[in-house]
Amino acid sequence: MRKTKRRTAAGRTIATAAAAALVSFAVPACSAGAQDKGAAPTATAPPATPAPASPTAPAPPPASSYPLSAAPRTVPAVREHVPARGPGWKPAPGARVLVAPADRVALADEGRLLAGELRLGYAESDQQRPGDVRLALGPSGSGPPESYTLTVEGGRVTVTGPDEAGVFYGTRTLKQEIRGAGSAPEGTVKDAPAKPQRGLNLDIARKNFSPGWIEDRLREMADLKLNQLGLHFSDDQAFRIESDTHPEIVSTPHLTKADVREITALAARLHIAVVPEIDSPGHLGAVLRAHPDLQLRDAAGKAVKGAVDISNPASAKLVDDLLREYLPLFPAGAWHLGADEYQALVVKDPQASFPQLASAARARYGAAARVQDLATGWLNDRAAVVRPSGKALKAWNDGIFKGGVAQAAPDIQAEYWTGKEYGARPPAEYLGTGRKVVNLNDEYLYYVLGEPNQFTYPTGERIYEQWTPLVLRGTTAVPASYDAQILGARLAVWCDLASSQTPDQVAAGIRMPLAALSQKLWDPRAPQAPWSEFRSLAARLGP
Repeated sequence: MRKTKRRTAAGRTIATAAAAALVSFAVPACSAGAQDKGAAPTATAPPATPAPASPTAPAPPPASSYPLSAAPRTVPAVREHVPARGPGWKPAPGARVLVAPADRVALADEGRLLAGELRLGYAESDQQRPGDVRLALGPSGSGPPESYTLTVEGGRVTVTGPDEAGVFYGTRTLKQEIRGAGSAPEGTVKDAPAKPQRGLNLDIARKNFSPGWIEDRLREMADLKLNQLGLHFSDDQAFRIESDTHPEIVSTPHLTKADVREITALAARLHIAVVPEIDSPGHLGAVLRAHPDLQLRDAAGKAVKGAVDISNPASAKLVDDLLREYLPLFPAGAWHLGADEYQALVVKDPQASFPQLASAARARYGAAARVQDLATGWLNDRAAVVRPSGKALKAWNDGIFKGGVAQAAPDIQAEYWTGKEYGARPPAEYLGTGRKVVNLNDEYLYYVLGEPNQFTYPTGERIYEQWTPLVLRGTTAVPASYDAQILGARLAVWCDLASSQTPDQVAAGIRMPLAALSQKLWDPRAPQAPWSEFRSLAARLGP
């Protein structure tokens, strides 16, 4: 079993001791001069005159002869670079990536990956030679989670961090330095993310994406220091992962469990959490095709698309079967419960339209209870199934209701995507109760295939220039006092009109939005480079 990667828990900021310049300075590393290759004289036939001495390698120029280094140019930009004078570092024959034997279990993956990317050797040793890159874990608590220090000095590179993720992100910075400029500048980078959750949400229910395509996105995300992939694999159109408990609901094509294990194993090596979502009690059309007896019907007997009858205990049993089956398949530390757009709650009078739900609500919560209380109970019951696993719990904001007899469990993170739902609630109403929130603002961060319902494809430029994690709804930011409650953000790909783009077109379309998102989640300051410069850099460093 591959080692479990440690994850970050909260957002943080770090002090900036030096402004991060956006120009790169690269000086080729000095190398020894070539030696003469003439035949050596023999003892029996000495030459008439002494042979000239072989030339020796010139002494390296003093550090003072170099200008002060400039900050590396990376995406996201490093938050602090302490400049120094010196030649910098670049890969050279014989150089190695070193991992101390004491850190072998923790950092061997990171070391081997970087060695392959930079075409260096790999070794587990405490003896660092000139030209080597050394990776090491610092003492626990020596910095914020996911932080790192990257030092280039004396022809050597050292990357340290308080956890594996931090060291890994240091290697991503070094990789980008070499890819972009050919060398890493002298000096010290001190870096850490502003937000603990940074990533991509992918709808594979409406559109099938191959395992290879998903793995390619993971590699791109890792280089951008993104750490979360949401996987929405169940909806009205299809159910896309193999199931042993309910094989009758699985669509073709789909991911096998072996596929999922390979995806999550790669994600773990890249410090990305794969967060699965079985959306319920709505968006279950694929399940209902095999179980029509669980379909929600209104007072006139009309079937409600995608919605299960939450007053029927068999509905809960089926969904809980799936939750328990898939919990071990996704070892990362979060789970999405869905809960959005339950169609019983988008009508004017849910109690009159769905009397069986109203009756069940009163039976469970008392005479004052309403249908929304029964839906809240459904969410809390599903959370209770997942909670013993220790995973963080998530639900869409429109499944967390105002008022009512029942309240959503306070440990459920609100994934805020819309302010347009029936009885819409502004973000401050969620934040004001102390609830943690993740930003999936549909104004900036929704990539909806085919652009239905007035959606337009998000652009990196708009995210880069206008959006911040505080902009949860529309274009207006919530007060900065809520910043610590906003855990981060994800760009969301929804495949409403699945055939409108190919997988390659989707990959190309989200590339710059993801790069811009990575910048805005890593550094809370306004970007220092204009968009045109950032775009060119991201294109050069990208796949």
